[in-house]
Amino acid sequence: MSDNISIENYEVVNNLLLVTFTDSTEAVINLKELRKRCPCASCEGEKDALGNLYKGPEQKLNETSFLVNGVQPVGYYGLRPFWKDGHNTGIFTTKLLKQLTD
Repeated sequence: MSDNISIENYEVVNNLLLVTFTDSTEAVINLKELRKRCPCASCEGEKDALGNLYKGPEQKLNETSFLVNGVQPVGYYGLRPFWKDGHNTGIFTTKLLKQLTD
């Protein structure tokens, strides 16, 4: 997979995120799966210089946790969903979006 691949188009249809990439491939991702794989530091954690992993408190997910108010592009390399429960810090890169379709 080339690092030059970017997002050409995206839209939310019902409970799916549809993404078209500049390499002519497409991704169809269930919003529930997308939310469960949120890459933000609070959800996935982040490591310090010594390799210690720090995470936020575990989030209790409910029905609104899997619905989006909207999606915002982040440059040409990612998408940032705005979830109806208020969560909005995860940036899904093209690489991660492609992995979620495999």
